[in-house]
Amino acid sequence: MVRVQPRQLTLDLPHAESLSREDFLEGEANASALALVESWPDWPNRTMMLVGPEGCGKSHLAAIWAEQAGARAVSAQSLTAATVPGALATGALVLEDLVPGSFDERALFHLINLTREDEAFVLITGRTAPTAFPSELRDLRSRLRAVPVVTVSPPDDALFRALIVKFCADRQMQVDENLVGYLVSRIDRSYAAARNTVEELDARRFGSAVRSLGP
Repeated sequence: MVRVQPRQLTLDLPHAESLSREDFLEGEANASALALVESWPDWPNRTMMLVGPEGCGKSHLAAIWAEQAGARAVSAQSLTAATVPGALATGALVLEDLVPGSFDERALFHLINLTREDEAFVLITGRTAPTAFPSELRDLRSRLRAVPVVTVSPPDDALFRALIVKFCADRQMQVDENLVGYLVSRIDRSYAAARNTVEELDARRFGSAVRSLGP
């Protein structure tokens, strides 16, 4: 009888990132955005917008605020005039990823007006300030120009290093200071580059583990 030695399988499982306040990395680049979230409900306006590049933590900040405010979250592309009242039912809403030309203008106009009438709160996220949005509705352009914008800046050296370490830790990857320094000196100084680089390292690690199992 031939005994087959069992082997440990390496599974490329989906990665779940924590969006809790405790796991948010603070730095000069996002200090104003974090202050906005933590100052609620003492906001200068019922509708605020959080603007920053890809991967800068806008969704994380929005999740922190949603937990505090009991807010629902909907994508800007899915918002319609008919769904606005329901979206604001809890008195707070995160409108995610507002992209010029990809949303229902009348729905957004209705949302901003109803937010003010109901004394609700809306946090909009996006990569572009709304003052640059083209719009066929003059009143909407006026409303968007009045929305205060808080911007997340590109990461400084300390935050960039911390991001790489965090992304590795999220994926249960051990990383030493030499590797962090190597990456910092060679990849683009951006949130997206840090995340994408760690994802690539993890994918290579998984590939090597699979190959080690043999045929």
